[in-house]
Amino acid sequence: MRRTVTNFLDRSAAHASARLSLGAGRSIVIWENQNDRVYYDEPLGHTFSFYLRGGCGTRRLDGGANSGWPGAVCVMPAGLSSDWVITTPIQFVHFYFPDSTLRASYARIHDCDARRLDVPEATFDQSPGIAQPLAQMARAASEEDILLAETAVAELIGGLPNGAVALKGGLSPIQLRRTDEWIDANLEGTIRLVDLATESGLSEFHFHRMFCLSRGVSPHKWVVIRRIEVAKNQLGGCCTIAEIAAACEFASQSHLTRFFKTEVGATPAHYRAMLQT
Repeated sequence: MRRTVTNFLDRSAAHASARLSLGAGRSIVIWENQNDRVYYDEPLGHTFSFYLRGGCGTRRLDGGANSGWPGAVCVMPAGLSSDWVITTPIQFVHFYFPDSTLRASYARIHDCDARRLDVPEATFDQSPGIAQPLAQMARAASEEDILLAETAVAELIGGLPNGAVALKGGLSPIQLRRTDEWIDANLEGTIRLVDLATESGLSEFHFHRMFCLSRGVSPHKWVVIRRIEVAKNQLGGCCTIAEIAAACEFASQSHLTRFFKTEVGATPAHYRAMLQT
């Protein structure tokens, strides 16, 4: 059974000093470890790592003789096996991101096909574009600050490279733009797959397959993500959560709360309270 990097570390000598869930399978964990060996066997999801303290006694056995240092960045793409030995005390932060969720976020932030995402492997790199957001995430995890974490996640994704890949299938940029515009214009009403397919001139079955290729998630998931983003913005105003749920086409306040907690890692009430502090 395949596991995430978190699962492997939970079974090792490593100790988690702080954890922060951001919903949708995303999480930030600050780890402390020493005198240990950890083998990640084809882990699920992508892992971004930043060494906060120590690291000189940390080596990747299958990646050369180099050792880490405070400030070093490691990136472990989904499915990449790696073998590590830790001989001296180290503190590091990990950010975990499921592939489909990362691709959907990348597509939304970069306004492009999700398959353009490139997550290159890195071991003990100097990468300010990754290091700075991860340092922010470490602070966010320590302070349980989801808003700070969200900002750091957006910065991290915004700095990820755009891979030069030959795309086959999927929706064209024009179809993606029209679909997004149609969704945004109809978020307060019922959005049906047949409407989205018709807008692109495709059958429902073909549109669903092509959309999943281009966005990394299903049309239904994409619409939920967009509605949650609208709800997050409206929570900064004076509308009640029930009114926001109705405006975003959720069946009830509890319906919004369930989806919101799944996608954000906090309830709408908790998120509103954080916005007001």
